[in-house]
Amino acid sequence: MSVTVLAAALVVAALVLPNSVVGLGPAKFTRIPAEAVIGAALMLALPRRPRIVLAAVSGVALAGMTVLNLLDMGFNQYLGRPFNPVLDWSLLGDAQSYLEDSLGRTATLAATTGVVALVLLLAVLLALSMVRLSNLLARHTGTATRGTLIAGVVWITCSSLGLQVAGVPIAADRTATSLKVEARRFSDTLKDEAEFEKVAKVDRFGNTPGSQLVPDLRGKDMIFTFIESYGRSAVEDPIMAPGVDATLDARTKALAKAGFHAKSGWLTSATYGGSSWLGHSTTMSGLWISNQQRYRTVMASDHMSLTDAFKRTGDFDTVGVMPGVQKGWPEQQWYGLDKVYNAFQLGYRGPKFSWSTMPDQYALQQYQERVHSKRPADGKSRMSLLILTSSHQPWAPIPKMVGWDQLGDGSVFKGIEAAGNKPADVIADTTKSRQEYGKAIQYSVTALTQWLERYGTKNTVLVFLGDHQPIARVSGNHASRDVPVAIVAKDPKVLDKVSGWGWTDGLRPAHDAPVWKMSAFRDRFLTAYGSTPHPKTR
Repeated sequence: MSVTVLAAALVVAALVLPNSVVGLGPAKFTRIPAEAVIGAALMLALPRRPRIVLAAVSGVALAGMTVLNLLDMGFNQYLGRPFNPVLDWSLLGDAQSYLEDSLGRTATLAATTGVVALVLLLAVLLALSMVRLSNLLARHTGTATRGTLIAGVVWITCSSLGLQVAGVPIAADRTATSLKVEARRFSDTLKDEAEFEKVAKVDRFGNTPGSQLVPDLRGKDMIFTFIESYGRSAVEDPIMAPGVDATLDARTKALAKAGFHAKSGWLTSATYGGSSWLGHSTTMSGLWISNQQRYRTVMASDHMSLTDAFKRTGDFDTVGVMPGVQKGWPEQQWYGLDKVYNAFQLGYRGPKFSWSTMPDQYALQQYQERVHSKRPADGKSRMSLLILTSSHQPWAPIPKMVGWDQLGDGSVFKGIEAAGNKPADVIADTTKSRQEYGKAIQYSVTALTQWLERYGTKNTVLVFLGDHQPIARVSGNHASRDVPVAIVAKDPKVLDKVSGWGWTDGLRPAHDAPVWKMSAFRDRFLTAYGSTPHPKTR
């Protein structure tokens, strides 16, 4: 009897399982699933062999839906969106790599093995449970028929009257609804792919001659920098904001003393919690790249990136510094970068800081020594793209600033890494995650602005921004997708060009500063600095 009760409980729990941890509680599992009532009626009507086959297949299918619901939970919690069964399977490999960098290979292997085993066990248990329950119904046909009718009447009554327990409707059709949602998501994904291919062929500056691109930035030392997970929450959340805001204000004053001034605003990112490359490509393409298929479409297209616009002028050498890139990066061609330094080409001999291959301060110093301090031999200016990684989750351990002359090959960070927090301790503690996230943003902002203060020239123009908000556990379940963006320069004419944007003076954008979609930045930037539109429509 106890085994049968457990089987029924498992099936009902799988049928009513929500796809979000928000509001998750006992009331979610005390509902009457319509699918159970319909399934019982169907089992009662079938002969033995078809009934057993259907029960087993239904159990495996229910296990599949349960896995999708659990994936939705994880994606909603970390990326602020549900799992897309068409596009997102490749991200599971990225998640495994992240765990390996954060927790080690052994722990990741154990976790991966455990997940696979649990999925297989769930499929077996649900299939056996369904068969057991179907056999029970067949042995007690009369009682089962009456019970099914009563359950159906109760479900219809509760649904019609909208009866609830603790704010949760008693009548549920969670699995059926999930199936419809997944089918619609599949259809919408295929439709979006076809429509976006057409959108990507349209480019307001696609046919603009190089001589008419960014003429007001000729002769400048142009630098675009993304700070990992630098989101609005860092500036406004009561736990993170005090430290981050104090850092932004202090660094604004320090830069002003060195002759640099800044204007800042907000951009709404196309991604949340992760998938940084979607934020990078959205900013640089002027297109809303919110999923992996759109990303692949753009990377295979000739749609002009903002960085490539500088290359097309013929007056800029272009370089990328990507300490987070640890494998081939064919995107280099689309970004229009003549040279890219990846994680293995910056001479680092220090420890990794979880996922981050090296501290931002070290990456910036290497950029200075290998790139910035050396003027292009052909007399051109330079445009650089830097992707900083120290503020990547799990925010443990966090690097600390050292003397710029003491960086060497990075060995100086061994003691700092060893004395830092362990990733497992921070990952498991929401409050500590928020605190350490704030410290990581302070570190990255300090490293970047100290580099500018130390090495920037009268011609240096720095644009830096976040790629996305941190995960929901840190930023909150209802956080915006906004990230700060700032333009910093010594030449007052550079900031005068964007005086009409309504941005805030300094590195810290005001709460009511303008908010644009991230995809709007490319065209606004190109227009502000004198580019002439020559549209490309196909």
